[in-house]
Amino acid sequence: MRFTIITLFPEVIDAVAGASVLGRAQKNGVFSVRAIQLRDFATDKHRSVDDSPAGGGAGMVLKVDVVVAAVRAAIADAVASGDVAAADTLVVFLDPRGRVFDQKTARTWSTTIKHLVLVCGRYEGFDARCFDVDYGVDSGVNVALCSVGDVVLTGGELGALVVVDAVARLLKGALGNDDSAAHESHGDDGLLEHRHYTRPVDFEGRAIPPVLLTGDHKKIAQAQEKDRLTETRARRPDLFVQRQRLKAREKLLADTRVASLDAARPPPPSTTKP
Repeated sequence: MRFTIITLFPEVIDAVAGASVLGRAQKNGVFSVRAIQLRDFATDKHRSVDDSPAGGGAGMVLKVDVVVAAVRAAIADAVASGDVAAADTLVVFLDPRGRVFDQKTARTWSTTIKHLVLVCGRYEGFDARCFDVDYGVDSGVNVALCSVGDVVLTGGELGALVVVDAVARLLKGALGNDDSAAHESHGDDGLLEHRHYTRPVDFEGRAIPPVLLTGDHKKIAQAQEKDRLTETRARRPDLFVQRQRLKAREKLLADTRVASLDAARPPPPSTTKP
């Protein structure tokens, strides 16, 4: 898979995309990330990428001619490389008005898109004509607006990196263990992941739940599954309401015989006098 990020700050993209899991996966050829400097497509001597908004108002707006030229160049370059066709490309504008990016979208893009072009907004955003231009090269190029949350950032770079990270880690070979992505929060059933523990066994009076030390894999799996339900209900009731309802899970949630993954606490000291 190929990621192309159009930005005024390619150094931000390169620093993050070249590190840790993303960096290793790129070296192993799982995917590639390329940052393109938007200013390279400016046409005036000042290399201007923005202008004042038509009709007046505060701030500046990214120019349609510069943005479109950069996007078309990114698509043409990918097609010329022979890696992808234009129809395999999705152009995503990072914009607060876009649909909120989530794990379901990440999964869809990881399996259906071969070239993701992420365009980072700045200032007051994009000239609206950027969203409905014919990006040509063979046509079939789809365009979407995407937001990483109901917040406004100074630029789209952080949002673009969130998208790259979420999508790339789902690609086969990106993680050290491909099963890691199969047992996480926001999976197909919409539940959060269960709580985790590790050594030391006891820390300041809070111990690892006893069931996790039994070696009984069936009991552990039941406890973890129940914990996913209780954690989602407690921390994300919105997800709990929307989750896929299964009778077996409803019974599990109410089954007091299944161990809890709450940290174990020592019994209170006895107050009985000898």
